[in-house]
Amino acid sequence: MQKRKLGKAGLEVSAIGFGCMGLNFAYGPGLDKQSAVSIIRTAFDVGVTFFDTAEAYGPFTNEEIVGEALAPIRDQVVIATKFGFKNGTPSAGMDSRPERIREVADASLKRLKTDRIDLLYQHRVDPNVPMEEVAGTVKDLIRVGKVKHFGLSEAGAQSIRRAHAVQPVTALQSEYSLWWREPEAEVLPTCEELGIGFVPFSPLGRGFLTGKIDEKTSFAKDDLRNIYPRFSPESRRVNQPLVDQLASIAAAKKVPPAQIALAWLLAQEPWIVPIPGTTKVQRLRENVAAATLELSREDLRQIRDALANIKVQGDRYPAHMMARMGR
Repeated sequence: MQKRKLGKAGLEVSAIGFGCMGLNFAYGPGLDKQSAVSIIRTAFDVGVTFFDTAEAYGPFTNEEIVGEALAPIRDQVVIATKFGFKNGTPSAGMDSRPERIREVADASLKRLKTDRIDLLYQHRVDPNVPMEEVAGTVKDLIRVGKVKHFGLSEAGAQSIRRAHAVQPVTALQSEYSLWWREPEAEVLPTCEELGIGFVPFSPLGRGFLTGKIDEKTSFAKDDLRNIYPRFSPESRRVNQPLVDQLASIAAAKKVPPAQIALAWLLAQEPWIVPIPGTTKVQRLRENVAAATLELSREDLRQIRDALANIKVQGDRYPAHMMARMGR
């Protein structure tokens, strides 16, 4: 697979990474441990070298899966993980106190079976801890060799600048896709100005852009999409035209809609690396193949025109989750 570089320090990763969260967290029952380990290793076999996890996924169990899967090939891959929630539990609120960051780093190193974290993100901005303290703590972890690169997730432009002034930020991870384009307003220009890579999570709209979900789809009882406003049956019905447009473009090129969605992201900037996740090997192979799909200027114009005529309905998260997200 083609490689891309994140940040000015030259962190090189596969053009498409692998988001490991959904293997056992957030989207229903997930896979058993050995099946999850197997699909991560298959991802490496087909060219993926960039794997994303977090202590909060589980909590803790996702890191253990990633650690076991990648231990035999540790020096050939880049592992990203995250700190930032009390006891690793998002519902408990943020906690980016320096002592907590250090605790998480040490615990993550053990679970990941490694001696360094390639990319350590703050999972969400903590309004109670100055960004300068967060960046300074990660800078210390980098100095002693426990961490290689610093990242932020879902941070706004001001937070990015404050952090970057203390410790250069290698990558900014946020939701970005054909149906969530807010980063284009301020975050992407800030990343371009400062030389920061951008890692879109949920690049397939949590599955909606694949064309496999419609207003009649039901989710497992422990699937978080049940509480996301954007996934209410009414929102899915209203948002269906976007998927239909995507499917039409994909049909003309004889590829799955997911490949168009990923190729569109790759076409935006050479320092963008999406991290789709899946529990199915067939979908994994389809996602990876998007790295070789080139969209023409006409393809991109057609997509742009389609987006201009469609207003996406529904918030990304319910109000109580949005309220605790610092930027």
